[in-house]
Amino acid sequence: MHDEIAALIARLLSQRWLPRDDVQARKALLDETFREDLDRRLAAVGMELREHPYSAYIGVAVARSAERHVFGGSDSWISNTLQLDRDAVALLVVLWALIVLPKRQRQLERQQAEADASQTLMFAEGKPISRDPSLSPVLAERTLLADFGDRLGGKTRVNFNLGVLSRHGFIIRRKGELAEGPLLDLVFDYERTARRILDGALGDLLAGLTPRDDAESTDEPLYDETDDAEDGEVIHDV
Repeated sequence: MHDEIAALIARLLSQRWLPRDDVQARKALLDETFREDLDRRLAAVGMELREHPYSAYIGVAVARSAERHVFGGSDSWISNTLQLDRDAVALLVVLWALIVLPKRQRQLERQQAEADASQTLMFAEGKPISRDPSLSPVLAERTLLADFGDRLGGKTRVNFNLGVLSRHGFIIRRKGELAEGPLLDLVFDYERTARRILDGALGDLLAGLTPRDDAESTDEPLYDETDDAEDGEVIHDV
């Protein structure tokens, strides 16, 4: 007999993310019995389903109850299981703040506008949360380097780390522009992280910076795309 939950878990572990409109992903999000069994079987191995109603993808992550065993198993805590250096993690936080936070604000504003408009209709139906890719800002690499390069290790280091983050699915890197990748909205717990960023030191750095939705074509990439495979060894998740 086909074990659909086992198949879904295998796909999530091997592919690392699935779109919400995938048949099995939709079943995990909409079928309460299926979801309970899925959560139970993931919890048995210290994992949990990572999904957010505003994200277009789902994935799996280490469960909170297992974090100490995974991240604190050595003499000191580690920040990730991808062997990302501190400057790569810092770059990932900056990209999350510059792309996901504005996107979420736009999603909330559109949702509120649609709710206000529906109040005037007698038989209005609730509309699904918008996950339109156009709501996600696009960053110019040169702008990112100008604003944060000196804090993130300089041009060479930023270029290398952008390649690593791109291969892991956090961003999409194309012709000098950086767009949201499938895992960017899932990498941090929004409720736990957003306020820390906005109220912390990064909030001051981000103040006044407006992500570009239409980066000019004159912005050239910081690297030669043909050399992408030479950036370093591909790092696999655990």
